[in-house]
Parts: sequence; C-alpha cells; structure tokens
Amino acid sequence: MVIAQVTLEMALRKEYDYLVPPELAATASVGTRVKVPFGHRQVVGCITGLADQSTQTALKSILKIVGTPKLVTAKVLALSRWLGEYYCCAPELALKSVLPQSVRREQDGWRERLYVMVLPAHESPPKLTARQQEVLLAVQAHPPQVAMQELLRLTGATASVVRRLKELGLVEIAAKKDERDPYARETILPSHPLPLHGAQEQALAAVRGAMDAGGGGVFLLHGVTGSGKTEVYLQAIAHALSRGQGAIVLVPEISLTPQTVERFKSRFGHGPQQTLVAVLHSHLSEGERHDEWHKIREGRARIVIGARSAIFAPVEPLGLVVVDEEHETSYKQEESPRYHARDVAVMRGRLEGAVVVLGSATPSLESYHNAQRGKYTLLELPVRADDKKLPVVRVVDMRPENYKDKGPPIFSQRLKEGILQRLDRREQVIIFLNRRGYATSLQCPKCGHVCGCPNCSLSLTYHRHEGRLRCHLCGHAEPAPRVCPNQACASPAIRFAGVGTERVEETLRQLFPRATVSRMDSDTLRRKEDYRRILGDFRTGKIDILLGTQMIAKGLHFPNVTLVGIVHADMALHLPDFRAGERTFQLLTQVAGRAGRGDVEGEVVVQSFTPHHPAIQFARRHDYEGFYEAELEFRSQLRYPPAARVALITFKGRNEDAVAFAAQHVKRELETALSTIGDLILAGPAPAPLPRAESLYRYQIMLRTAAMARLSTRLAAVVAGWKLPEGVAWAVDIDPVNLM
Repeated sequence: MVIAQVTLEMALRKEYDYLVPPELAATASVGTRVKVPFGHRQVVGCITGLADQSTQTALKSILKIVGTPKLVTAKVLALSRWLGEYYCCAPELALKSVLPQSVRREQDGWRERLYVMVLPAHESPPKLTARQQEVLLAVQAHPPQVAMQELLRLTGATASVVRRLKELGLVEIAAKKDERDPYARETILPSHPLPLHGAQEQALAAVRGAMDAGGGGVFLLHGVTGSGKTEVYLQAIAHALSRGQGAIVLVPEISLTPQTVERFKSRFGHGPQQTLVAVLHSHLSEGERHDEWHKIREGRARIVIGARSAIFAPVEPLGLVVVDEEHETSYKQEESPRYHARDVAVMRGRLEGAVVVLGSATPSLESYHNAQRGKYTLLELPVRADDKKLPVVRVVDMRPENYKDKGPPIFSQRLKEGILQRLDRREQVIIFLNRRGYATSLQCPKCGHVCGCPNCSLSLTYHRHEGRLRCHLCGHAEPAPRVCPNQACASPAIRFAGVGTERVEETLRQLFPRATVSRMDSDTLRRKEDYRRILGDFRTGKIDILLGTQMIAKGLHFPNVTLVGIVHADMALHLPDFRAGERTFQLLTQVAGRAGRGDVEGEVVVQSFTPHHPAIQFARRHDYEGFYEAELEFRSQLRYPPAARVALITFKGRNEDAVAFAAQHVKRELETALSTIGDLILAGPAPAPLPRAESLYRYQIMLRTAAMARLSTRLAAVVAGWKLPEGVAWAVDIDPVNLM
C-alpha cells in the first residue's frame, strides 16, 4: 500500500493522506499534480511526499493524475517549503507560485495544427487539375511538412483541394503538436566568445573553479557599467553546459529587452541546439509560457532567461544561477508569497549545489555587506571593456535657472547646447525622466486646490493626449477640468505643475524640430512588440533622441549614444524611505552608464535642485565604495538593513478606526509573543507613508532584528491565530523593499 501526502490548492496549511490506486502507482511520484476527493468536492493538489503508512484512518484514493507527471522537481519542492516558512505564507500558496498558471490548468495546454506531408509517389499517378498540381508542388517544396494554414496562404487554394489530394493518396494530413516560439520570427545571427581582459579572466576562473569543485557558492560580481559582466555570464554558462548542467539567468522585468535575449540566443541558440534557450517573462502569452516551460521540463532547453518567477524553472541538473542587476527592486514580489528572487536564487543554489553569481554596477547594500563579511565572494571589474572611459558626469544646479515668470525650465542651457552638438555630429542622445504623463498635478493658483485621487492619498497626473487626469496607483481617471473644481473658487486660472515625459517630448520637438524624437514609457508601449520596434529603430539610427522612464535606464548597449540627460535627478531623493538615497545613486549610475559605449567619450548632464546631496556627488564620481561607507554608517545608527533585517506588517481596511484598533491590538500581542527575541525593535503602529490607497486606509508595524529566520518562524506561528475585525486585512512582508 502506497500513501501519498497531498498539499491541496487551498490555504489549509497542512498535508492530507490519500491512497495511491494500483493503476496510478507508476506515475504518482513526488511533484505530480492529482485530483482527489475532499468532502463533497473534487479538488486539485500536489503530491509532496510518499509513505507506506498513515496516522489517518479510512483513507480515500487519488482519483486521477492532472497534467504531466512530476511537474515539480524534488529540489524545487524543498525550495517552496522554505519559501512558505521564511516568508510567512501558506505552503499551498508557496507551491502554487513555483508553477505558472498556464501549466497548472487541468486541460492539456498544447496547441495542435494541421500539417500536410507528401506520400511516396504512385506507380501510376492520377491525373490532376492545374490547381491540384500547384498545391502538390508547394507541399513538395517544403519538406518534410508544411502547415495547412501556410500552404493555403502560399497557393490561394481552399482546404477542399488539399483534402482531394489526400483522397488520391498523394498527401497525408495530420494534426501535430505546434510549439509557440515567441522569437520564431526573429533572425538572430550566431556569435562567438570574446577575448577577456584581466579582471574578467580572474572572475571567470573563480566561477569555473567553484563549479568544478562542486558544492555551490555565491559570488558578487561588482563591475562598472560596460565592464563586460554579460560576457563573463555567457562563458560561465558555456562551462556549465560542458559539465552537462543547465543555467538560469534572471533579469529585471524592465530590463528584459530584445538585446538581452538576443545575446544569449546568438551564443547558444544555433546549430543542433536551437531550442537550448527558453524565455519566461510576463510579456509572453499563456500558450507561449506553457510551451517554453515544458521545453525546460523535458530537458530540451538547458538555459532559462526570465524575470523573477523564472527562478523556479525545472532545470535539472542546475549548475549556475545568474542574477543580473541584482539590486533591482522588481525582483521583489508585492503579493503573497512576497519573496525576493535574489534571495530565493541563493537558497536554490544552496539546495542544489549550484553556483550563484549576483551581478551589478551598483550592488544593493545588503549584498555588498555580505561580500565584505565573507558570506559572498567579491569579484571586481573596475574598468570598462576595450579600455573605454567612463562618461564625464556634470551636475547642473537648477536653482539659479528658476526664472520667476515661468518657473524652472525643463532643460538647462548646458543640456540644450550638448544636444545640439550631438545632433550636428549625428550622434544620439538619451533623455531620462522617471515620471510619465504631461504634468504631475493640476492646481489652482488662486485658492491652492490640487486635483487629488478620490481613492488614494495622491494628486492626479495630467495626460494631455487624452485630456484626462489619472491616478497611477489605482487607475482612477476623470476629464481634466477647465476651471477650479472648488465651487467657492471656480477660477479659470487653474494650471499644471510638475513635468512628465509627455511634456518633455513636446518641448524636445519644439527645441529641436529637425530631430527624430521617440518616447518610451508605459503610455506609448501598448503592444509587446513596440519595445522591440523602438529599440530597433534607435539602434539603426532612425531615432536621434530617445526619451524614457526607468525602462531605458539599464541593460541597453548603443555605441552611438554620447550624451545622456537626466531631468529632475532628485525626484525620488526625498521620499520617506531609508533607501531613497541608495535608489537615487543606483539610478543615476545606471542611466549614466548608457553613454560613451562606443569610440567617442560620453557625457552625462545631471540636472538637480539638491546638487550637493551625497547620493548625487558619489554618483558623479562613480564612487560606489565611498557611497557604501557613508550610507552604511547612517543605516547602522538607525538599525536599518544591512545592519539589521526588517519585517513589515501592513493593515488595510475601509474604516480607519477599525484598522488603527486592529494594529494596536496586534502590537500588544507581538510584544508578548516576541519578548524572548532580545534585539527586536518594534515600531508603530503608524499610518503608512501613503496613508490611503485604492480606497483602503493603511497602518504599519515595523520589526527590526538581526535574526530574521528566527523572527519569521515565530511570526508565522503568531499570525496563524490572529482574529481581526471584519473588513480589516493584514499582510506580512519579510525583507520589504517598498515601505510606502
């Protein structure tokens, strides 16, 4: 008698035992999804263990296998268990997160298409009409088979003509599995390994040595922008493949560009290994994600490139995990389970004995601190590849340019002159502003009224092309008023305040009418191919000035870009978040790194109203170590990461009094339940920095400790027994990156 321990897809926080019927014994393995009876219902679950006895009586039997057997590998299953324990979420939720929705469906997700194949010639071929002869020749010209839909498009014939050829015994029509390849239409030329400079060779040798030694290990590859980190990744992956192992490469969603994918496909996706590279990210259709995932599970794709959820890809055996731009906040999931893909990658490497490489020009303080303490091995790439110089960064103080009549100009005189010079030399320019829309708010100069969102504690952003005000948090939209909405005022003098990318684009077209300007933000990229198209036009020189938000800040390599202009560099510097300085430093350094990647030295113009802030000055000097030392001293004094670890508990509800009461009640429970954790600092409850979002009032409690594993275990036990007032929800976020 074989007993399966099944975790159901319901948040019950326990496993249930079921008998494995003899007819399913061969396929009911750990990691297989099954349908089982549960009360009066039939529900889906996953086998998380097998045993020969049970403490439960009157066991029911598994009804059937759902989908493909063994969808989750044993090591990914162990990873999901750790995920649930560390991030204080139900194990069922953690298990669901390791499988894409398209793979979890009960129905078969494969797409079938009709294909036409030529049969061996007859000894006495039948007489054919001219149209039948044309269709037969077209089939013969596309061995071994041609899709029916493609055949009809090529010949203009109808399906009845093809069916008649089948009746005559000349062709065969068969339904076959048709894999959806998101890059099928792309022509990607093969590339070859590049020669490495000294620091690259040393970094690659260290990673290869760790792979050969076995047992894994974590490396932090700190390389300046343009230093050749990607080439180190590529050659390390080649070494993993030579050892019969696979690799996972994580990139931030905003940096998952055609350039990134093309570099890996051009190196590994040719010859007999054309399906070697699989891509997983949110821009894929459900069908494409399903097919790419099964390529990996079947072992046909040995390299996976993707956003954070790709860390759960069923690569086996796994030899190498690369987390590019490891400092990026998009690696953190904002819904439960609130995992950080970088930290999950480190844990997966530990479980599988794989080497993990974290790469960045501006590492997170947590990762760099781990390297300084010897927890990670630090690898440095201090110079750019091919001895190219880092760009000259010039900080422009915008305060003297704040003209009384019209307010501050969008572009300083230095930046305007720099753009003109580049246009005259037929070089390219990137302008960066991390704020979309035309104006950040609409306000009345007479009474001071600001048009705010009715659901959130935010002002509405004006989008001129559609004549509407929009909230970028909840999506609320309304027509832009012509007079002040304050009925006691109703002044027609209402005006725009602040600057967004839409207004900057308009100004660029006015100042430089002969230049081709293109804007990249979530308002202009409506279709998934728009991103690829605009970057392709920029690469080929069809666009002179590329304007965009943070999606153009990193991962792009355009040798003809010699000037980068950063508008409102200190926009995020004064947010109520202890990481505000770090994020500003990282963003400035990354954007600056887009300049000077060709033969001409690059220049970066940083426009700021607080030009002497340490984050801006350290970024100007490309001085990461100096910034780290200064920031670490500030964090240590206040016991913020990396000096300690943080857990954030957020309470939400429509009734502010009920939310505040629930938060106070929970704080008292926590003070009692966590009293044995000696170094614990418990702050709050207090209204969140964004007190109201999507019509919900928000309160927070922050916990700080050096022993997060111990705290998360205790927290998980405490939150399981919480009974809060009706209408109040709570969420626990371990190691949060967003405190707003």
